[in-house]
Amino acid sequence: MTTQENSTRGSYVAKGESFDRDMNYIDDRITRDGRDGWPVEADRYRLIAARACPWANRTLISRRLLGLEDVISVGMPGPTHDRRSWTFDLDEGGVDPVLGYERLQEAYFARFADYPRGITVPAVVDVPSRAVVTNDFQQITLDFATQWTEHHREGAPDLYPEARREEIDALNRWMLHRVNNGVYKTGFAGSQESYEKEYRALWAALDELEERLGRSRYLLGASITEADVRLFPTLIRFDPVYHGHFKANRQLLASMPNLWNYTKDLFTTPGFGDTVDFEQIKRHYYYVHEDINPTQVVPLGPDLAPLLAPHDRDRFETDTWGPGGTAPLPPLAAEVVDPAHTPLVVTGR
Repeated sequence: MTTQENSTRGSYVAKGESFDRDMNYIDDRITRDGRDGWPVEADRYRLIAARACPWANRTLISRRLLGLEDVISVGMPGPTHDRRSWTFDLDEGGVDPVLGYERLQEAYFARFADYPRGITVPAVVDVPSRAVVTNDFQQITLDFATQWTEHHREGAPDLYPEARREEIDALNRWMLHRVNNGVYKTGFAGSQESYEKEYRALWAALDELEERLGRSRYLLGASITEADVRLFPTLIRFDPVYHGHFKANRQLLASMPNLWNYTKDLFTTPGFGDTVDFEQIKRHYYYVHEDINPTQVVPLGPDLAPLLAPHDRDRFETDTWGPGGTAPLPPLAAEVVDPAHTPLVVTGR
């Protein structure tokens, strides 16, 4: 194995250029009618979702909130990877116990022998064939909410209510480009001009969200929706990673009352904070992104205890889980985050 294979240098930042995320994903869907050849079926699929990745974090939250843990298994790669693939280095022997793979790359190659794009998480793998079905992170959570309803737990929230889908979609598109990917466009900018442009756009968007969250407990009102599932993974990573590592340093999120209290609120809401592993998050960003942190030194801070401080979000009208909804059960015992990696104390089931 060569040094070049292990390194990620040159993978993220192109000197003098803006960062342009490749948004071409495997767009197959798992649906009730099996239109793409992948019907909804309990115990057939395995979600591969590294805790370090914000796009994968969405799927872990959605799976928890909807109660799909018992029908869709999960494999969790470690927080670091090289230019080739995420690896299952947290599992015994460095092999995913269900798929038998050392690298997620193998599941992609099982379906596409010469898959030409990045090996990304989240990915859903068909267990019988051990081949990837989709890595379309934008669609996976929507299908969890709309196609897997027969397997939702009793009291599962309606994260994508039909009457509000157009509004949710518009907000999600805006957040994707301005916030979720906005931090990356800031951090991976290859020129001063590009960096300053993206930095200003990101903070303008965060200021808009700060104002919006001064009017309601959640992004769309009194109840949690898909929009909250998509924003939280970015916010929870902001002060530990994006503020310094991505140079998004106008101010800490902790200095913005509405965004910070909203983040604290969701962090202590079942299904959100109990999916977050801060040590894996920091290890991923600071170690993998050699383009902007060539020493690969991982910072010890910040202090995470303030995430458990009281928030003020209950001043708003609240129906967190929606009509007839309830909080999810605790996470499966095997999926509890290492207590050394989070201030949140959680007991699994």
